[in-house]
Amino acid sequence: MTTPAPVPAAVLWDMDGTLVDTEPHWIAAETALVGRYGATWTHEQALQLVGSALPDSGRVLAEHVERATGVRLDPVVVVDELIEAVIAQVSAAVVWRPGAVELLGALSAAGVPCALVTMSYRSLAETVARMLPGAFAVVVAGDEVERGKPAPDPYLRAAELLGVAPGDCVAIEDSPTGVASGEAAGAHVLACPHMVPIPAAAGRSRVASLAEVDVAALGAIAAGRVLDTL
Repeated sequence: MTTPAPVPAAVLWDMDGTLVDTEPHWIAAETALVGRYGATWTHEQALQLVGSALPDSGRVLAEHVERATGVRLDPVVVVDELIEAVIAQVSAAVVWRPGAVELLGALSAAGVPCALVTMSYRSLAETVARMLPGAFAVVVAGDEVERGKPAPDPYLRAAELLGVAPGDCVAIEDSPTGVASGEAAGAHVLACPHMVPIPAAAGRSRVASLAEVDVAALGAIAAGRVLDTL
């Protein structure tokens, strides 16, 4: 009798840059907002915010505008404007990251629960989740945790809601900030870099595309195997 291949207790998905190619939307929204006040925002500056908690991004952008122009902005208002702009762009045209939707479907067929764990706020997270009905058992959003990534709180909360141990899960991430969060929570992390490189590290799995990964590979990673094809 063949022994079934192991599967993760759950797979915890980052959203921006991992599931959906929204990072260009965020960068465009940041650039437009800063530009309205006569300041500039470079691509390199934008990359520094990839994966960050939105309150941190709002504060950085508000401080940047004030330094450049003297105009004071409320970081909360900055975040609200960014989210509104990105929701509009995603609603108009969503671009899934290669292999992500197919992997979600395979996990569903294998009975592996998935969580969406994002620093985007609930309004944007739900916009994306509704496009994949039934794919996510729980959604943890950035406005629902006390500390955002790179703190472990978002992934710990997702595991708690699913009733599983973080160490039995695989977290899929595209940014160093998100990877740090998943690792701090004790999850096995699969990094799939998008806008920002992610260095190799002990126990860290990395792939160039989620199209390289199947349920069996995630099961092996959850069992402690390191998969690094970069």
